Amino acid sequence: MSRLAGTDRRRRVYLMRHGEVQYFDAAGRPIDPRHVTLTEHGCEQARAAGALLREIPFDGALISGMPRTARTASLVLDGRTLPVREEPRLKEIRAGRLAEVPPQRRDEIITRAYERAPEPGASFIGGESWADFERRVLEVWLELVRADDWANLLVVAHDAVNRVILSHVVGASLHGLKAFEQEPACINIIDIDVAAGQVERAFIRAANLTAYNLAAHANHHTVMERISAQFKGG
Repeated sequence: MSRLAGTDRRRRVYLMRHGEVQYFDAAGRPIDPRHVTLTEHGCEQARAAGALLREIPFDGALISGMPRTARTASLVLDGRTLPVREEPRLKEIRAGRLAEVPPQRRDEIITRAYERAPEPGASFIGGESWADFERRVLEVWLELVRADDWANLLVVAHDAVNRVILSHVVGASLHGLKAFEQEPACINIIDIDVAAGQVERAFIRAANLTAYNLAAHANHHTVMERISAQFKGG
C-alpha cells in the first residue's frame, strides 16, 4: 500500500457482528450466551458475507473467542490460511439476569438498553457497567490501530462491541450507541490513518451492511426489540 501524505499508511478494518444465534429456548428461557453458536440461517448469513468479502486480501482476523464469532469467521474466511487470534476483551457486554427484570418494565428496559448507556453508573440490564465495557473494548481498538503488521483486518465481534467502536470513531462515546444498529453478520468498514504511531483520523465507509439483505427489506425491528419479543420469562 502506498504511503499517503501526512500518514504512515491507510489501513482498513472489516468489523463484523457474528451471524444469527438463538438466545432463548422454545419456552422463551434464556440460554447461556457463552455457548450459543450459529443457527443454520446464521451460517447462511456468514457465507453471504464471505462471498461479498472474497476478494479482500486479509492479513489476519481477530475474534472474541466466543463460539459464535469463531464459527462466523471460519465461514467468512472459507478455508483461507490466515492467522486468527482470540481477544477475550472483545466479548459481548454481560447482562444481568433477565428473569429479574420486572415484567411490567421488561420491554422498556430491554429495548431501550443502549439509550441508557451514557447515564452515570449505567449498566447493561443490571449487569456489566457501560463505562467498564467501553474501557475494555477501546483498549483493544487502540492497540489494534497502532499495530503495524496489517493492512486489511477482519474483526468478528458482537452487537454492543461494534457499537462502542463505531461510536468512538465518530466521536460520540456512549451517546452514539443507540444510533448504530448491528444486524447478524453485518459488515462495517472503517479506514484508519496512522501518523507517528498515533491515529491521525478514522472514518466509516460502510455500516451495518448485510450481504444477505442489502436493502434491509422487511426488517423494521431493532436487535433489542427482537430480543425482548423472544424473551417470555422463565
